[in-house]
Amino acid sequence: MSTRALRRLRGKQRGQEALDLGDVTLADSPEEQAAAEEEQLDEASVSPLAERKGSGRKAKKNKAQKNFSNIYELIGDADSEAEKISPDEEAEKPDGNKTSGRENNDNRDTEKPDQKQEEASTKSSSSGDRVKKKKKKKKTKVTSDDGQEAVPDDNIDLLLENLEQSNGLSLQNEDCGGSDRRSVLHVEHRNLNPETELKRYFGARAVQGDQRPRQRNRQFHRSTWMTSPKDSWPRFSRPGISMTLLQSKDGIQYFTFEHSRDYQQVQFKFLDAVESMDPNNIVALLQLNPYHIDSLLQLSDVCRIQEDQEMARDLIERALYSFECAFHPLFSLTSGTCRLDYLRPENRAFYLALYKHMMFLEKRGCPRTALEYCKLILSLDPDSDPLCMLLLIDFLTLRSREYQSLLQLYQDWEVHRNLSQLPNFAFSTALCHFHLSQQEDMDPEESNKERHKADLMLQDSLIMFPGVLMPLLDLCTVQPDSTVTAHAFFGPKSQIGQPPALAELTSLYVGRTCSLWREAAVMLWLEESVKEVLRRVDAKDPLVEDCQNKRKQRYQSAPRNIHRHVLLSEIKEATSSLPLEVTSQPVMGFDPLPPLDSVMSYTRPERQHVGASNESTLSLFFRSLLPNFNLQGGLRQEDDMEVARAGQELNQEVNRLMVAMRDMLANIRFQEPPREDNPYRDEEEWD
Repeated sequence: MSTRALRRLRGKQRGQEALDLGDVTLADSPEEQAAAEEEQLDEASVSPLAERKGSGRKAKKNKAQKNFSNIYELIGDADSEAEKISPDEEAEKPDGNKTSGRENNDNRDTEKPDQKQEEASTKSSSSGDRVKKKKKKKKTKVTSDDGQEAVPDDNIDLLLENLEQSNGLSLQNEDCGGSDRRSVLHVEHRNLNPETELKRYFGARAVQGDQRPRQRNRQFHRSTWMTSPKDSWPRFSRPGISMTLLQSKDGIQYFTFEHSRDYQQVQFKFLDAVESMDPNNIVALLQLNPYHIDSLLQLSDVCRIQEDQEMARDLIERALYSFECAFHPLFSLTSGTCRLDYLRPENRAFYLALYKHMMFLEKRGCPRTALEYCKLILSLDPDSDPLCMLLLIDFLTLRSREYQSLLQLYQDWEVHRNLSQLPNFAFSTALCHFHLSQQEDMDPEESNKERHKADLMLQDSLIMFPGVLMPLLDLCTVQPDSTVTAHAFFGPKSQIGQPPALAELTSLYVGRTCSLWREAAVMLWLEESVKEVLRRVDAKDPLVEDCQNKRKQRYQSAPRNIHRHVLLSEIKEATSSLPLEVTSQPVMGFDPLPPLDSVMSYTRPERQHVGASNESTLSLFFRSLLPNFNLQGGLRQEDDMEVARAGQELNQEVNRLMVAMRDMLANIRFQEPPREDNPYRDEEEWD
C-alpha cells in the first residue's frame, strides 16, 4: 500500500474519532476511488495471503468510514453538505462502497462485519435524517419572511407595547411635545467621550500615542460613559449615594438621588468646613471621603481660582464617576425621557458637575462633546431648565458647526418656548443661515435662499435688540461708521434705555459669542445689514415701533435660573449687570442661588458653639464690642438664664475695660524734644 493511502486512512481515523460525525456521509471523488482500487489490486497480485487476512479490515474501514478526503472540511462544510445529501443517496452509499471488496465477497469471515455495518449504516441514516430535518426547520425559520418567524416577532412587539403602556414607559407624549424633544435632545454615547472628537481632529495616533496599558498592578473599574477612571484616583468605594425611581408618567421617568445616613453626616462636616473658610478643612475631609461630591465640586473651584486647571478638571471627573456608579438600571443618558428635579438638593450636584465638566471640555477645544453634555443637562428638566442651557446651546452648536440641529431646535421649540424673544437665538439662527449659504457644496439657488433668509433674520434681530451692536463691535475691536454712531437708534440711548433683564441677556450674549463675529465675511454681512436697518428706521417701518413696545412691556425682571446661569458663566460683562439682590447674598460654588422652594429630604442639626475656646483673646475682644455679642449663644434652652447672666457680667467687665483703656489713652503725655533756636549753629560752639 502506498504512503498516500496510508496517510488517507490515518486521517480518516483521526477525523472520525475527534469529530464523531457519523451522521455526515461524504464520498471521495471518482479519481480517488479508482486510485484506491488500483492500489488494492496491486497488493492482491503481490501477496494473496495478506489480502485474505486484511480484506476484512479494509472492508470494515471502507464501509464504516466513508472515505473523507480532508478532515478540516468537516468543520466548515458539515452543515451545508449534510443538507445537500438526500436520504436516498445516503442509503445507497453503503452498497456502493462494497465495490472495493467485490473480489472477496465469498469469504465467510467478511459476512458478519458486512451485516453489522449495514445495521450501523441504517441507524446512522435514520439519525442523519432527524438532524437534517431539524436543520431544515431552523433554516426555514431564519430565511422565511412570511412564514413562521413573522408571527413571533409580531407577538413580541405586542407584548412590549403592552408592558410599556402598563408601566407608563411609552415614548409617545403628544401633550408636552415629547416626540419633538426626543429628536432634538437625543444624546449619543460615543459623543460623550472627548477622545472621539480629538481623534477626528488630530488622528488616533496623536491622541493615544504609543502608550499601552500596563497589565501589572492594573485595577479593573466599572465601565462608564461619561468619564474613564484613572489609576491615580483613590480606590472607589460606595460613598453612600443611590438613585431611585419616583414615578413613570406619560413616557417620562422621574428619578432622584438619595443620601445614606453616613453620607449625611459627611455632608454636615462639609458644611462646617465651608463655614470655616479654610480650604484645608475640605482637603482633610476628602482624604477620609475621597468621593464626596460637594467637597469635590468646592475644591475644584478653589483649584481653578489658583489656576490649577488639570486638578480642577480631575476632581470634576471623579465626581461624575461617583454619580454614574450610582445610576438606576432604568436611568438612561441618551433617551431624553429621564428627569431629575432641581428642587431636591441631592440632584443639584449632578447638574453642577455636568455643567462644570462641559465648560472644561469647551475650553479644551471639544465643542461637539460639550454640546452633547449641554443637551444632556437640558434633557434632565427641559420645562424648568434650572441652569438655563438655552442661553448656551446656540453657542456650542455654532462652534461645532451643527447648523441644522440648531435650526431644528428653533423650529420645534419656537411655538411653546418663544425662543425668538431671546437675543442669543435671534442672532444665532441668522448666523446659522449665513454659514449654510457660504457652503461650497450647496446649490446656488438654495444658497441665495439661505442668504436672503439670513439677511431678513439679522435685520429683524437688530431692530428688536439694538443694544447688542455697539458692545459687540467694541469687543470685536471694530470701529463703527460715523453714520452708525451718530444715529439715535444705535446710540447710547439704546443701551441706557434697556430694561434690566434685557441688559443682562444682551451682555451675556455679547461676552460669550463675540469670537464668532470676528470673521471678515461675517463682519461684512453685519455691516450691510446695519445699513439696511438704518434705512428701514428712517423710513418709519412699523416693525420698529412694534419692537420698541415689546421691549418696554417685557424683560422687566429675569427669573432666578438666568441669574444662576450668569453666575456660573463667570462672564464679567454679564455679572456686572446682575441686580443688587443677587450680588448682595453669598454664593456657594457647590449650590449657587438655590431655589426658594427647595424640597429638603433631611435638615442640618443646629450647631453648638463652644465659645472662646477656638478664638484668640484679641478676636474675642473685638467681637465683644458688637451690641449683639453673646459668648454662649449656642447652648441649650435650660441654660439660657445662666448664659444671660454670664453675658451681662461679661459685658460689664468689657465696659469697665474699655473705660480704663480710654482713661489710659487720655492721660498719656509724650515728652516733646528740646527745640533748637538756631538749627544752623555749628556743633563746635558747644565745645
